[in-house]
Amino acid sequence: MPGERQSASLADLLERILDKGIVIVGDVRVNLLDIELLTIKLRLLVASVDRAKEMGIDWWEHDPSLSSKARPAGEVDGGGRDRELAEENRRLRERLAALEAAAPAADREADREADREAEEKEPGA
Repeated sequence: MPGERQSASLADLLERILDKGIVIVGDVRVNLLDIELLTIKLRLLVASVDRAKEMGIDWWEHDPSLSSKARPAGEVDGGGRDRELAEENRRLRERLAALEAAAPAADREADREADREAEEKEPGA
């Protein structure tokens, strides 16, 4: 019949939501005498893991508290992006050392003299 609606089970509804994804947005504001004291912006995405990955969301794979495959922050595995960063840091340290070594001796002496003068001006130094 044209006016009859089919009912969907909770499982069907959940499957549709996880397949397509749903975004829930809301703001909470607390005002006192027209002065905004607090604003909380809520953004909630409900989707399946596969759907989230299709959208480019995969932060749980890199969080050590959520994934045993994720490495703790700062741990270098000797490969990939960490190796590139370590190499870049090494090159930058070498460049800084070379720049400091190339600085004229007079500039270094002037810096030392300025430091001595500052120490003499400070009480109790």
